[in-house]
Amino acid sequence: MPRKRSLLTVDDIRGAWAIIPTPAKEGAESWKMEDTVDVEESARVVDALIKAGIDGILSMGTLGECATLTWDEKQKFMAAIVESAAGRVPVFVGTTTQGTRETIQQTKVAADIGADGTMLGLPNWCPPRLGPVLSFYRDVAEACPNMAICVYANPGVFRFDFPPPFWAQMASIPQVVAAKYGTIARLLIDLEVSRQRIRLLPVESEYYGAARIDPEFCTAFWSSAAVCGPEVITALRDEIVAAKKTGDWRKAKELHSQIGATYPTFFPNGSFEEFSAYNIALEKARMTAAGWMKTGPARPPYHVAPESYLEGARRAGQAWAELARKYSTKEGRVAGGHR
Repeated sequence: MPRKRSLLTVDDIRGAWAIIPTPAKEGAESWKMEDTVDVEESARVVDALIKAGIDGILSMGTLGECATLTWDEKQKFMAAIVESAAGRVPVFVGTTTQGTRETIQQTKVAADIGADGTMLGLPNWCPPRLGPVLSFYRDVAEACPNMAICVYANPGVFRFDFPPPFWAQMASIPQVVAAKYGTIARLLIDLEVSRQRIRLLPVESEYYGAARIDPEFCTAFWSSAAVCGPEVITALRDEIVAAKKTGDWRKAKELHSQIGATYPTFFPNGSFEEFSAYNIALEKARMTAAGWMKTGPARPPYHVAPESYLEGARRAGQAWAELARKYSTKEGRVAGGHR
């Protein structure tokens, strides 16, 4: 049985968090395939990330293909990664569905499996509005008191802006300890209204900016590129910790710039909106090109993307892998990945 852990608090959400795909077996791009999860690779990747120094695992969001996995597949994947983590770092799994009751049922099963929390987005069959959204999170928290919640705050996916009044209300729910956060343009306001009770995690490419805005509270971030080579994001974490102590931000800023330089070809024609339409296929193309893990194909219907977009994603993955090799050698780190 997986080891049970006490309810996480905001103080437990620190450092570099990897958001991982759900590895697929060959042939998973076909609707005819019924058992698509590569359980062995799922377990291997989590173990390798932890050994590389990652501080937490987020899973089964958009690129984790929560929307296209069957319920049986979700349970197999959750069990594999929870068992592999073995309590060494917190593990959050996605249990977002189109209704409160089904979400609660899946979240309860995830808790029984041993997950520490859920990365929870929104039902969005109908365009979300603040009242129903607040009711949704409150109901899930009440029904699943032993599960921490990381709000999956993706405006593009859920058609909801996650405005300051949302964060003000979320701060009153004890289980809500973190958020997979978007752009940091509104970070100061959202930190203020949430009274620093929720760890807002920016993507690694914006973590430097967040840490400069609020060095004391912005102590964690997420990265899907972690599975392109975790050496880069653990180095970013460590450089920013060092900069906060010394006041010298030059090395952290340099790494921030190097990370940014891997991204231009990842967004088709420079458009994040266009990227979002093909997110899963592009993320998996980037990860495959980097060579750190075996992602397998994307599941239908999100396995289709223009070849020119996929080629840009591959170039981004190759650029990240090169940066990871640099920091692996520079820091004496040992890569734990597939390559």
